[in-house]
Amino acid sequence: MIKTAVILAGGEGKRLRPYTEELPKALIKVAGRELLYRIMKQLQEEGVEKFVIVINERFKEKIEKFLRENNFKAEVVPNPNPEKENGYSLYLAKDRVKGRFAVVMSDHVYEKEFIKEAIKGEGLIVDRMGLYIDRNEATKVKCEEGKIKEIGKEIKDYDGFDTGFFVLNDEIFKKAEELLKETDKLTMSQLAKYAELPCTEVSGYFWMDIDTPEDIEKARKLIVKTAIKGAGDGFISRNLNRKISTRISPYLVERFTPNQVTIYTFLLGLFSAFVAYFSPALGGILLQISSVLDGLDGEIARARMQTTKFGAWLDSLLDRYVDFAFLTALTFHMKPSWEFMPWVFLALFGTLMVSYSTERYKGAYCEDAYVVIKELRYLLGKRDERIFLIMIFTLFGWLKALLVLLALITNIRVLLTIYLVWKKKGNV
Repeated sequence: MIKTAVILAGGEGKRLRPYTEELPKALIKVAGRELLYRIMKQLQEEGVEKFVIVINERFKEKIEKFLRENNFKAEVVPNPNPEKENGYSLYLAKDRVKGRFAVVMSDHVYEKEFIKEAIKGEGLIVDRMGLYIDRNEATKVKCEEGKIKEIGKEIKDYDGFDTGFFVLNDEIFKKAEELLKETDKLTMSQLAKYAELPCTEVSGYFWMDIDTPEDIEKARKLIVKTAIKGAGDGFISRNLNRKISTRISPYLVERFTPNQVTIYTFLLGLFSAFVAYFSPALGGILLQISSVLDGLDGEIARARMQTTKFGAWLDSLLDRYVDFAFLTALTFHMKPSWEFMPWVFLALFGTLMVSYSTERYKGAYCEDAYVVIKELRYLLGKRDERIFLIMIFTLFGWLKALLVLLALITNIRVLLTIYLVWKKKGNV
């Protein structure tokens, strides 16, 4: 396991001006978080304990202030000559690192799964697919017998792309010293080729480097897009709601906190219940809109790296209030007979129990039911599916049929959940 990481943040960021006139490139925020925060937090989650950050000397105070404010512990190594390139920046860390360590560029963003796989590798991490990058601008790599043969932006025959992530050992500093005897400048590409570093393929995950203002906009959208929860989403959420919410989140991610979005969505949900008392059709439309927006808080939380247990708990709790309020408003609007009231109670009870059954599972077994019991993902009756049905049925005025359907779907789903949990965990 890698315990040490060197983060190269000594560049001048000329292509990102005016952003980098008074701010180091590593502290530019993308999707609500500094680039340096993202990479340090992700590496910490994979077991890295020691950080050495090589920085542009003129930004030393700002970097150290950032580290203090975010409770990061790191050794800061100033580079008085940033024009000597990133290979020289790595060389400046030679007395701070022993054994095996990771090297990362501070101007790159990666998704969590990329880091998880890359840190297991050796040498330069190479992506053969390059799904999210500008291939014309990217540094290409040619590998032969598992080692770097050629590397550069202009090579025509290549096997993949340089991801800016390395797993090295301290012998690399001898190679760097040899090259620096012959030249004043040293890039990581030159060093990688000279040292004939191994190539490790990690392909198909999101990563990109941030060089221009356009890259910031592109990265913001892609970070949100790759921050989708996934496992717990129902059919409507996967195929409709997320396609809308992930287009909205990039515009909100740097303006609102996840909890603020949770409260605003909750208020819209309550308002839809109030409207439903007078006009079920309009209330159903507003409820569906709130369902679409309900995904924003989670997307923003994951994109901003601000997921908290409190936030998830609050979101789930407020959703139950909206569900109860809306069905109660429909009931008052209908003024059903006492003979029909058992269907109303079953619909209300089942709606609450669908969520409770999976949340209680998490409390009992300390794991996500949708991850462990994959069959649950395909059972009809999740909240996004129920709300879509509510919208359709209220538009046509089928209110009694809606409550009967909800009563059946939700309670059957709970019974099936009990069976699947018993089948998986009955003897635990």
